[in-house]
Amino acid sequence: MTKRITIDLGRQSLTIWEADQPLAVYAVSTGRNGVGEQSGSGCTPRGLHRVRLRIGAGCPPGTVFRGRRPTGEIYDAALAAAHPERDWILTRILWLTGCEPGCNRGGGVDTLRRYIYIHGCPDTEPMGEPRSHGCIRMRNRDLIELFDQTRIGMPVEIRE
Repeated sequence: MTKRITIDLGRQSLTIWEADQPLAVYAVSTGRNGVGEQSGSGCTPRGLHRVRLRIGAGCPPGTVFRGRRPTGEIYDAALAAAHPERDWILTRILWLTGCEPGCNRGGGVDTLRRYIYIHGCPDTEPMGEPRSHGCIRMRNRDLIELFDQTRIGMPVEIRE
């Protein structure tokens, strides 16, 4: 059976499916600026996407990423206090690419070029409310569970 992911922006939830059966539902946090596809908007893009890259397999929980590469740091309160300006990308990254030309692929609406990910964040960040810069944030333990069930090319639908 083929697995797929749906992200419900209204419910702030992510579901992984196998056929028509939900395997798991997770609370997420999406774009604080709402929905939209325009580059620089800080919004979460809608429509059909695919997992383009899976980054961070085997990294310890709390691994800090910058530019999609592990920095060698593990997130903790002291690191957070030393760098309060950072938008923390932790543990794993599922980098998305849009599948709909003119909607979320190409030009000023390209999800891949906007660096839209499903990624981990500090446990102090609330889930269930939009607070990200456009990405889909998850609890680190939930992300590891999801990551282990994903593959490159897996469909991801983001809907209102």
